[in-house]
Amino acid sequence: MGHEDQVEEREVLESIFPEEITDISETEFRISVTLDLPEETDAPEPPTILLQVRYPDEYPDKPPHLDLLSPPNAPSHPNFSLSEDRDALLNVLNSAAEENLGMAMVFTLVSTLKEAGEQLIADRVAAAEKIREEALLAAEREENKKFHGTPVTPETFTKWREGFMKEMEELRKKEEEERLAELKKARVKEPVRMTGRQLWEAGLVGKVDEDEDDVPVEVVEKLKVEAS
Repeated sequence: MGHEDQVEEREVLESIFPEEITDISETEFRISVTLDLPEETDAPEPPTILLQVRYPDEYPDKPPHLDLLSPPNAPSHPNFSLSEDRDALLNVLNSAAEENLGMAMVFTLVSTLKEAGEQLIADRVAAAEKIREEALLAAEREENKKFHGTPVTPETFTKWREGFMKEMEELRKKEEEERLAELKKARVKEPVRMTGRQLWEAGLVGKVDEDEDDVPVEVVEKLKVEAS
């Protein structure tokens, strides 16, 4: 492709990118490439890359000289930095140029640059989302631990059973003590009774029925008073 063919490609590019292309010389120009952002990102303004192209005399049998620049006063972007991504993007462009030798390739290079830049951003957005999701899952797992309790093993069951049996024994003793205390409180003391012999020895045999084996002390005391 001679100089005329290079001029022809340049004219086609201007019809495709009327606002984006800027001439530097007859064989060199820049095309502004704006990257489309994924819907997930909240960046206020999409990043823009300036693709600088210079034709060698042998173009397109030899690849064009390529460079990547940032527009003046370009705002920073959280998921894209040309200073960090420049070499990776140039490698992609140079590989595409080698694959398209012998053909007009600048439009293909612009498309390749746009796709590669957008893929970088998409990958970083996805990675950040994955980190966020993992953090949420970790927090959820920690919260769920509160409801899972301690796993049961033979050792933990034995320890629990010993504590439970001890607690039950202490409860049984307490209930027994309370029951005895209630019985003691409610118990009515029965009167002491005297046998017939004891009545005879006391000189009270004639005062009571001889068939009675014993007589309450209260009755005996009454008889004693009467006998006196």
